[in-house]
Amino acid sequence: MVNQDWFEKDFYAILGVSKDVDAKELKKTYRKLARQYHPDNNPGDAASEQKFKDIGEAYAVLSDAEQRKQYDAVRAMGGGARFTAGSGGPGAGGGGFEDVFAQMFGGGGAQNVRFGTGGQGGMGGVDLEDLLGAFGGGGGFSQGGQGFPGGFQPGGQGFPGGGGFAGRGYGGGMPKGQDVEASTTLDFRSAAAGDTVTLSKPDGGRITTRIPAGVKDGQRIRLKGKGMPAPMQGGEAGDMYLKVAVTPHPVFGRDGDNLTVDLPVTFAEAALGATVQVPTLDGGTVKVKVSPGTPSGRVLRVRGRGIATKKGTGDLLAKVQVVVPTELSDSAKEAVEALRAEAEGSDPRADLIARARA
Repeated sequence: MVNQDWFEKDFYAILGVSKDVDAKELKKTYRKLARQYHPDNNPGDAASEQKFKDIGEAYAVLSDAEQRKQYDAVRAMGGGARFTAGSGGPGAGGGGFEDVFAQMFGGGGAQNVRFGTGGQGGMGGVDLEDLLGAFGGGGGFSQGGQGFPGGFQPGGQGFPGGGGFAGRGYGGGMPKGQDVEASTTLDFRSAAAGDTVTLSKPDGGRITTRIPAGVKDGQRIRLKGKGMPAPMQGGEAGDMYLKVAVTPHPVFGRDGDNLTVDLPVTFAEAALGATVQVPTLDGGTVKVKVSPGTPSGRVLRVRGRGIATKKGTGDLLAKVQVVVPTELSDSAKEAVEALRAEAEGSDPRADLIARARA
């Protein structure tokens, strides 16, 4: 910011405090206003955004004892009037910067000085910042002090520290742009493999981003710098937090990075053993061995056929489900009855009942 604003803006009035306000009351007032006008609390409100900038600028100067002293001196010399960069020639009404500096430095020589708000100031021009540097020593006049640190959050502790802003360009610690929330829905297979989606932003813009492979239902992904732009030039853009919903698959489930599937087997396959096919997420199949006497509920593991992520690949977990036929042919019924006769006197629930009583 150009230091001409020191002549034009009443920082005390902007913050609504008296000129003899102490540091404690100044900070308290500033924090209250910053929370009230922060862009996060007033999305899309240009007037509130400008007010937020103004109170930050005012506090940056008044909270620093040395800058406040310099500011008071400049305002006292200028009488709080609005000045222009003109020479204040005949018929111009109030004087320009030259009149003020004539009072500050004595004599009328300042009447012939050209003042520029840029670094060059024109042929033979004098940079206003260099002249104002006479108050604080050195060349360019720094309005650093407290500055505008980034990322003020409503209800926080205000703007803690920061790099300030020197001359016309603000330094580090600029207010960060507003973070935004977004959501998208993927089918189970797309979530496992990764996908590219296009998202809408609150300001009407659109971004395209890649969803990493293996994203889980309900997972939030941070997209750095994809939020709202910073309220002031040079500040860091906010982030977008994308929440992903994953629709269920009719066959597969998920346990961490492992895929799960219920595997139906016949009584004969479970009792005698067999090699059966298990479906995979890519549409293919893989063969697994069912050992003789495999009970319903046993999990068969197929390594490396689960969800692939950058951290590794999970396994495919097939849970055996012994299928009981609902209808039997006469011969099948005779076979089952023969099996029952063989197991006469054996109670598979005896141990369960004994443990329950114990």
